[in-house]
Amino acid sequence: MELADLEGQSFAAVDMGSNSFHMIVARVTAGGFQIIDRLKDTVRLGAGLTAEGGLDADVRARAMATLAQFGQRLRGLRREHIRAVATNTVRQLSAPNVFLADAEQALGVPIDVVSGREEARLIYLGVSHSLGPSRARRLVIDIGGGSTECIIGQGFEPLETESVQMGCVASTRRFFSDGQLSRKRWREAQEILALELAPFRSAYLARGWRKVIGSSGTIKATARIAAQFAGRESDLTAVGLEQVIERVLAAKEIERIELPGLSTERRAVIAGGLAVLETCFREFRLGHMEISESAMREGVLLDLIGRLHHDQARLVTIKAMARRASVDLTFAERVMNTAMELFRQSAVRLCLDDDDRDFLQYASLIHEVGLTIAHSQHHVHGAYIVENFDLPGFSRRDQQRLSILVRCHRRTVDMAQLASLSAADAIRTRWLITLLRIAVTLHRTRSTEQLPGLQVQVDGSEFNLCFPPGWLQAHPLTRADLKEERDRLKALGVKLKVGARSESRAAGNVLSGALI
Repeated sequence: MELADLEGQSFAAVDMGSNSFHMIVARVTAGGFQIIDRLKDTVRLGAGLTAEGGLDADVRARAMATLAQFGQRLRGLRREHIRAVATNTVRQLSAPNVFLADAEQALGVPIDVVSGREEARLIYLGVSHSLGPSRARRLVIDIGGGSTECIIGQGFEPLETESVQMGCVASTRRFFSDGQLSRKRWREAQEILALELAPFRSAYLARGWRKVIGSSGTIKATARIAAQFAGRESDLTAVGLEQVIERVLAAKEIERIELPGLSTERRAVIAGGLAVLETCFREFRLGHMEISESAMREGVLLDLIGRLHHDQARLVTIKAMARRASVDLTFAERVMNTAMELFRQSAVRLCLDDDDRDFLQYASLIHEVGLTIAHSQHHVHGAYIVENFDLPGFSRRDQQRLSILVRCHRRTVDMAQLASLSAADAIRTRWLITLLRIAVTLHRTRSTEQLPGLQVQVDGSEFNLCFPPGWLQAHPLTRADLKEERDRLKALGVKLKVGARSESRAAGNVLSGALI
């Protein structure tokens, strides 16, 4: 689908941050998209996180109420035109699936939990597109409620992405939990926060940048306050930041902070946010920072629209992983082509969509990624790599599903892994496993010999695979492998039948008799 085909259609992005929940609704235009609605609520999810990884009941209830409001606004939009993402706090929950089950019911759509680096990629996507194309290398800093993302990019492409566990909510709780402020505490906070940036600080400074851009609530609020001190709108400077911090420390208590334009909600977390911001200014030797009105939610929206008009970002990620693991891509593409042909013939009967096709394509290309560790149990090694690798463009849910496909492409099907998916995902994934396993089996010999024209028929749980007459008899290894595969697919509830196509016109392309 081309972008022009989407013009006039509405899309929505939901960002469940650790401080605030945001939602934007936009209409696709010839030049990109136009925001037609915004919703925001300061849920402060991170403040409800307990030491055991639980969530305070009041905060949880507040989150569900906000998601229910967002859900009402989303009614009427096509489900594939909506993407919701959760970030740092949900990543830290000891039982995120319990929270997500209720959250998805309240919102009415699935919620993707994104990794820190994926969060950074989406932030850069939103910020860079709001600034327009430029050859100048940029440093983008986004201070959220639970984490801070630092990205170096050029044009629309992120070059370095890092996510560190320090945000306005988390840092306020960590250093100023009793509400008391002092210079001694401030210095101690600076020393500890600097350690969070230390692992990549030198590499970032060595790579360098020409522009610095800040995004999200803490930085935008600080810039507005500093501008009022200066008497004019401007970028945030080190001098302006210092003036704001001096006023905050002079208050001695968080509740007594009085700054022009500072809301009561922002006041509760401004101390931690400023401590993080000053640390970034000092450690990265910044003198000034431009402010972006766009952030992660705009990035999520752009990423969603991009996927629908065949943006290749995720395919680039998969191929990069394959190359890094020295996967034989020539062979993998042969498997992929066969899997795509099986999908083409069966997708409608199996109720599979374009997203399922993409996952089958990705899994085909990296199904042997585990060989970089060892041949023995390489499907298990590969599943671990896929689930734990940083994959730009993929949410945690995406990586889990992709990992299961890699894990189950050979040997015994791991039904426990399949059971960890939602009911809807599990049904579709079992068929993707079936298609991938058959494609891999047909290429067991790794021969460059072209496969014959295959015909697929689906009848309920039966999957019929038809070959030209005589082909299976001439390929006894493939015939034996398919027989073994038939027995293993029974665990998925799939009845594989393999035979030769009937040559009679009346019969059409149907099995003339089972050959295994």
